[in-house]
Amino acid sequence: MLKKIYSLLLVGCLGLSMTAQADEGMWLPLLVKRLNHVDMQKQGLQLTAEEIYNVNNASLKDAIVQFGGFCTGEFVSKEGLLLTNHHCGYDAIASNSTPQDDILKNGWWAMTRQQEKKNEGLFVDILVRMEDVTSQVLQGITPQTPEQERSRLVAERSKSIADAAKNNGQYVSYVRDFFNGNEFYMFVYERFSDVRLVGTPPESIGKFGGDTDNWMWPRHTGDFSVFRVYMSPDGKPATYSEKNVPYRPKHHLPISMSPVKEGDFSMVFGFPGRTTRFMAGSGLGMAVDQSNPARIKLRERRLALMKEAMDASPADRLKLASNYASISNYYKYFIGQNEGIKRMKTLDKKSAEEKAFQDWANAERKALYGSALADINASYAGQRTYNLSSIYRSEAALAPQLIAHAYQYTPLYNMLKAGNVDKAKLQELTTAYKDMNKEFYASYVPSSDQKIFAELMQMYYNDVPKAQHADIFKDLTSTYKGDFRKWAADVYSKSLLSSEAKANAFLANPTQKALETDPAFKFMRAVQTNYQDNILPKLNEYNAALGRANRLYVAGLREMHPNKVFYPDANSTLRLSYGTVKDYEPRDGVQYKYYTTLQGIAEKEDPTNPEFIVPAKLMQLYNQKDYGRYGQNGELRVGFITNNDITGGNSGSPVINGRGELMGLAFDGNWEAMTGDLVFDPEYKRCINVDIKYVLFVMDKLGGAGHLVNEMTLVDNGNPNTTFNPAINDIKMQGKMEIETPEGQIKIKKKKNETKIKKETKKQKS
Repeated sequence: MLKKIYSLLLVGCLGLSMTAQADEGMWLPLLVKRLNHVDMQKQGLQLTAEEIYNVNNASLKDAIVQFGGFCTGEFVSKEGLLLTNHHCGYDAIASNSTPQDDILKNGWWAMTRQQEKKNEGLFVDILVRMEDVTSQVLQGITPQTPEQERSRLVAERSKSIADAAKNNGQYVSYVRDFFNGNEFYMFVYERFSDVRLVGTPPESIGKFGGDTDNWMWPRHTGDFSVFRVYMSPDGKPATYSEKNVPYRPKHHLPISMSPVKEGDFSMVFGFPGRTTRFMAGSGLGMAVDQSNPARIKLRERRLALMKEAMDASPADRLKLASNYASISNYYKYFIGQNEGIKRMKTLDKKSAEEKAFQDWANAERKALYGSALADINASYAGQRTYNLSSIYRSEAALAPQLIAHAYQYTPLYNMLKAGNVDKAKLQELTTAYKDMNKEFYASYVPSSDQKIFAELMQMYYNDVPKAQHADIFKDLTSTYKGDFRKWAADVYSKSLLSSEAKANAFLANPTQKALETDPAFKFMRAVQTNYQDNILPKLNEYNAALGRANRLYVAGLREMHPNKVFYPDANSTLRLSYGTVKDYEPRDGVQYKYYTTLQGIAEKEDPTNPEFIVPAKLMQLYNQKDYGRYGQNGELRVGFITNNDITGGNSGSPVINGRGELMGLAFDGNWEAMTGDLVFDPEYKRCINVDIKYVLFVMDKLGGAGHLVNEMTLVDNGNPNTTFNPAINDIKMQGKMEIETPEGQIKIKKKKNETKIKKETKKQKS
């Protein structure tokens, strides 16, 4: 087998050397046997390709779920027990909290199955199979097919293929494009919508470090929560019912109790959200010098004004804390992304790579690929004209809390505007709005939001081309003589949404006219209408041309380098990445160790700062060094880092060792490698993970939920001669037996199923 060179776009497209980067790439499990398995074994994998992905038999893929459509989770028991991140389960935890029983703040553990809490609307998708359907989707389509006709055919065929696989509603299925529309794969899932909360650490553990530590290493966050998936008694997906029973996965991950060591093989299995690493230099340039600076500028001002209010009032600090953290999250991300791209000289490398491509295209395939880069550059040039309008719409015009809240009233407005309103449906909708209002106004600080509105509208007015302004800007700046503070004062004092009492009074007798004349809703609607009528059509026009050009560019890159192995951009489909546990040097003279310990939590403790409060019992356990079976050498590890390739959507993904055992949960990336969605950084990229033994420690020693740990399959298997086999593991779980592996031998403590165990062992050795 030829040695595989890991590259996204070839050496050029990521600015990498010709050396293989085994830690780069988000790979389709279906293709692991053909593309990755030999290299993974060299890294330390002891599993076969079939033990990773298999349609007909139990494999690792059966233990992985897409959690809620936005995160990843993994089964850790035969009874459907599921782990994911605390921030992935945050909404479920918060919605199950009350002032009398604030489980978000205090933590909580179900001591019986009956105590597990239901979560309306929460679901998990479990992959049944994935399939290459490229030939079916692209049948008869040629480079000469008109683009509009191509798009129609691709959409129709993708829907037809996915609909046929749903098997009359039994499955959820869809077809996704890969390599910018050059390949297509179908994904078929079972969706389980009875997902119950089993336990959560207190927020002071699950969010320890808050915004200060976000994107940073060293990290000491116990970012995990526990759920259980239920099914109908006949084994099918079902909505919540007391008659439902725990789901029995085909496979669940055994828990490694062995210490994580530097250089250990690590595999992250999950659902990364979105990367655009095939992006040409002109698109990357627009992000670096237009999009990101605009976002940074607007978010920086919002955060400063919110900080003023938070510092002035402890009550307002609590109200704004969550929103502040949310805004700050990607504020830091955009700064780090720009710094990383400049440090890596990515734009210079892109320029050289694209010149090489153009030279090749002109010499070899000019008719097909010769204009691809020129068309890409022209599309981005057109987008630049309208790009600020798009960014300022979301980051400024619709960013103040009141205006964002007004936007949520659009469904009600549309219902009222349509006429002949069904009273029952209207009553149902207004009731839902009252519930929404209760949550919104609990974290709403009008005085701060009014200041933010005034300043952001001034920035919008100054920075967005005047020809692209909504007419309301012209009217209001004329009415208020350019005094945006006076405008803000009127909007916030006169809006029927300015308080919960006013909003609920309106909902008692809602009318179309009341919304149309409300200053907050009127402004929001004017901005939205202007965007939809004048900005979005232009952007769509340029994006349509860009889609075709990108598709040709990527096809050309792959044709130009036929011996290179490319991986597709992330698109929320199941992927795996692999690498090793590895420390790094973020800057000259600084060395970051590959793991953190409970000592770091004690050192960061600050009772006056909500981000660094430490539960008293945790400090007691630390002072007594009472770590039970979860500590090692007098310390308790909290987190560790690997060089796995991840992005958003990988939150909650399992970090799996070479034997197929769970080492930890991925939950963040590091500050030095914020370029990840656009370009991979082979030197600095790190995946930040919570150590599974810290997870178990918090459950057991801190939370008193040792029964959940006992439900899992714990293995302390440091013998490199012993491999993991799902068939053996499943038999072991079914018979509730233990497997010991001294000297590489498998011994069974019970005689039940002994013959079958020996048979599987023999297969494994052969």
